[in-house]
Amino acid sequence: MASGNRLKIAICGKSGLVGSKLESYFTSQHNDVVGVNVRGGVSTEDVAAQIEKCDILINLSGATILARWSDAYKKTLYDSRIGTTKKLVDAIGLCKEKPKLFLNASAVGIYASDEVHDDDSTDFAEDYLAHICKDWEAEAARAGEFGVRNVQMRFGVIYAKEGGALQKMLPPFKFGLGGKVGSGEQMVSWIHIDDLVKAVQFIIKTPDMSGSVNFCAPYPLSNQEQTEVMGRVLHRPTLFPLPAFVLKLLFGEGAAVMLDSKEIYPSRLTEHGFVFEYERFEDALKEIVR
Repeated sequence: MASGNRLKIAICGKSGLVGSKLESYFTSQHNDVVGVNVRGGVSTEDVAAQIEKCDILINLSGATILARWSDAYKKTLYDSRIGTTKKLVDAIGLCKEKPKLFLNASAVGIYASDEVHDDDSTDFAEDYLAHICKDWEAEAARAGEFGVRNVQMRFGVIYAKEGGALQKMLPPFKFGLGGKVGSGEQMVSWIHIDDLVKAVQFIIKTPDMSGSVNFCAPYPLSNQEQTEVMGRVLHRPTLFPLPAFVLKLLFGEGAAVMLDSKEIYPSRLTEHGFVFEYERFEDALKEIVR
């Protein structure tokens, strides 16, 4: 480990919503945080030089999911995740002093819709997002071949003041134009960004945790319930549903991210004693709009 309790933490995708929050947190705890550049023609050897002697490597890189999925964009979604992860793991193999822990992003989109899942579930979806997640996790798990503990962080929908999904959801609600999405029956598995950061820190300090871990609050809720909470907290009517066909026109295949039902529970975190600060969506939303 680094001198004293000071850790050297390398983050790929440091400028994004999650990366910037993690950087702020780790820096406040007197750790050294460095960004990792893997883009373009950066060689595996160069990446290895960037991560040499780091204690923890965190990979958050990937083009945004909330976009229209043309065929070209689907390739971008895939390459920005799997290509990057492959380069990072190959670089780990070249390091003389390897990271002790490799944390790699993934998503609850890996799971089959309309079913209930915990971390041990292997009932995966067959759509494009699940295809990305499966290949992404398989690539990240190769770090184990080099003796590096690795965790695939399956993120639910991330809610934060600073951006993410709520930034797109809140404006129509504030103008009284909010409403359920599609049928409203689809389950939403979500996490407050502060709990996400806490969970990363928890995993760092819990050496027997490895493999896939669900990063989502213990109380998922339906989109209809979520809509009602938003109306209540913001004191606004919620009379304007967003029909599924409109989302499909706007986002193509990407609409599945908002329309598919994902009921996921964080069994591995809770079994290890992790305590969520924001277990229920209403508390998370109140903190964010406060």
